Amino acid sequence: MIHLSPIQIFLLLTAVKIAVVLGITLTAVAYTVLVERKVLGRMQNRWGPSRVGPFGLLQPLADGIKLFLKEDMMPLAVERLLFILAPIIALACALISIAMVPFSRQTLVTVGGTSVDIGQVANLNIGLLVILGITSIGVYGIALSGWSSNNKYSLFGSLRASAQLVSYELALGLSLVGVVLRAGSLSLRTIVDSQSAHGALSWNFFGGFQFVAFFIYLMAAYAETNRAPFDLPEAESELVAGYHTEYSSMKFAMFFMAEYANMITVACVATVMFFGGAGSPFGHIFDGFGNGLIAGFLFGAMWFVAKVLVFILLYIWVRGTLPRFRYDQLMKFGWTFLLPVAMVNILATALALAYRAP
Repeated sequence: MIHLSPIQIFLLLTAVKIAVVLGITLTAVAYTVLVERKVLGRMQNRWGPSRVGPFGLLQPLADGIKLFLKEDMMPLAVERLLFILAPIIALACALISIAMVPFSRQTLVTVGGTSVDIGQVANLNIGLLVILGITSIGVYGIALSGWSSNNKYSLFGSLRASAQLVSYELALGLSLVGVVLRAGSLSLRTIVDSQSAHGALSWNFFGGFQFVAFFIYLMAAYAETNRAPFDLPEAESELVAGYHTEYSSMKFAMFFMAEYANMITVACVATVMFFGGAGSPFGHIFDGFGNGLIAGFLFGAMWFVAKVLVFILLYIWVRGTLPRFRYDQLMKFGWTFLLPVAMVNILATALALAYRAP
């Protein structure tokens, strides 16, 4: 019989958590693509994918097999190392951020005297800063992909993406400062717990009067993830396909997966920061349904997934209804409107908290 030390048990349980969360995230990425294609199809009065499997549910599997079996083309004049490294950086940064998100209530499982929270992969005191830092590193993957491709359209796309991400990263980060001031912590678990007293009335969007910050965050997040109406880096009518013009097979799939993983991360952070995370909108009224370790975990995860799904559907709705900005309008909107409003929101939140302080 193998005897493991507490550290070895902790590392083993953490590795299992990482594997489970990674598998769920990649599955969610695949089916987010399917949901988008189906919803856009309905909005445009067509079916969307419906042939592969019942109701088209196996379409993500068919797409994955197709991309995996496609020939991996690599132009002769590319910077080979950076060309290969760029999609890896983009996807890795998109997936690592999920580790900081508390996707259910704090649920401690004890194995061999070692307790592990299965409601979150990594509970760090500076979890929010880690997410912002990792997601901002993702721009290196986009910048390197355009430069290493030796293609002017790819280069233009990556330059656009870099300028766009740097510009809107400021507004996105500042929009979250008001929430951090109210919670008094950068830990995502603490921020969720600070919104759990009275259900929806305690959420930062309603009870915290952070609705202005939420809309700033939402608009900056659309630009950060290169989604319509801010999808200028991949403007097909101008730049062919933007920074991934020269990519094919699984390298292209990695960029595609990174975009949708970033969408899920943005939705998770919005849920945690403004809408109570895994907390019920009815407060503790229905907590009787969540008695017990596993029941409480599933009850919290159910609310979290429902809120994230609403944000994903909002992403799709915006893509299907709004036209693309002109690039100068995009940059002007970020610097002359979102950034000043975000700073005013921080000032107003700080003054309100100072006024209420004993």
